[in-house]
Amino acid sequence: MLVGMDVLQKAATGRRLTPDEAAGLYRAPLFALASAADAVRGMRTDPEVVTYLIDRNINYSNVCSVACSFCGFYRTRRQDDAYTLSYDAISAKVKELEAVGGTRILMQGGVNRYLPFSWYTDLMRFLKERHPAIRVEAFSPEEIKGLAALTGMSSREVLAELQAAGLDGLPGGGGEILVDEVRHAPHVAPGRIASDEWIAIMGEAQELGLYTTATMVIGFGETPEQRVQSMMRIRDQQDRALATHGNGFSAFISWTLQTQGVRIEGQAPGAGAHAYLQNVAVSRLLLDNVFNFQASWPTMGYKIAQAALSFGCNDFGSTMLEENVVSQAGARHRSTPEREIVRQIVDAGYRPAQRDSLYGIVRHPDVEALLAAPAAGAPAGAAAAP
Repeated sequence: MLVGMDVLQKAATGRRLTPDEAAGLYRAPLFALASAADAVRGMRTDPEVVTYLIDRNINYSNVCSVACSFCGFYRTRRQDDAYTLSYDAISAKVKELEAVGGTRILMQGGVNRYLPFSWYTDLMRFLKERHPAIRVEAFSPEEIKGLAALTGMSSREVLAELQAAGLDGLPGGGGEILVDEVRHAPHVAPGRIASDEWIAIMGEAQELGLYTTATMVIGFGETPEQRVQSMMRIRDQQDRALATHGNGFSAFISWTLQTQGVRIEGQAPGAGAHAYLQNVAVSRLLLDNVFNFQASWPTMGYKIAQAALSFGCNDFGSTMLEENVVSQAGARHRSTPEREIVRQIVDAGYRPAQRDSLYGIVRHPDVEALLAAPAAGAPAGAAAAP
């Protein structure tokens, strides 16, 4: 049975939905759902502008002990292709970002039990000394939990020491589905950080004033109700954060499970473009206290990411320059130059604006000049744009 038009009308006005109402939206006609999400997006962000970020992903180590079945990136310490980057190698990657006007690095690795805590704090200081203008948003709740276990400190103490050394933000990696029945299923990730722990560590980061984002991955075989349950964890935490200290999640980013060549292949259904767009729209309508929603071109491709801009997204993501995690599980797109992101935004009918990681506008690019200029070569170590 399709959802009643009264619920869609309520959703389109931006009023707060109940979990049952949100779950019912998954039965709504897709383009009616898009219309409601686009209306709400227009209430909360500039309806004519789509933002983007010039940044770089740096995966400092692929050694990890969690062994998620959907991850093709992690290695054990004894595997031949296990690595941990040197500080100088990380710095060289940041210099390449600076050369193209980038403002932020997103740095994540595995839960590496063989690196002392001082390695992380010294790295933060090193990066701030060498690259003071670059924001360092790094690690994940899973990595913070691992560092707490390594040091005997609380997760809040770990975050505070990293922040004192130079950490600017804690990205929302490892969110996936915040329903333990799904995330801890034997074929998914039994050793993964629990939902309560993920939320608690994010809450601690927010209390400390660190930048945070919320993420979601669909396609594990979860039900619409479980997707809504996961989103409600985000909405409830955002309510708490905004009410107590005013620093919550800056954005919500969702994508689909990538299953190619990893252990979960054949054990989870994954999700296609229809399910992705549907979920983007429902998240925009349910998460009424989150303002920025990011389209996922690395997993969905440019055209579906363009469509997501009419399903509630106001941001096209980032150039990334380098991506080594979801690409290992089959994502086809790894990096893209600024001009290509601008082209995609313009072709979708919006005005592009370069932002910083806090969603402040850095500049409105000269579109004609940018698109007319010869394409620059990709930085060393980065994949060519598709």
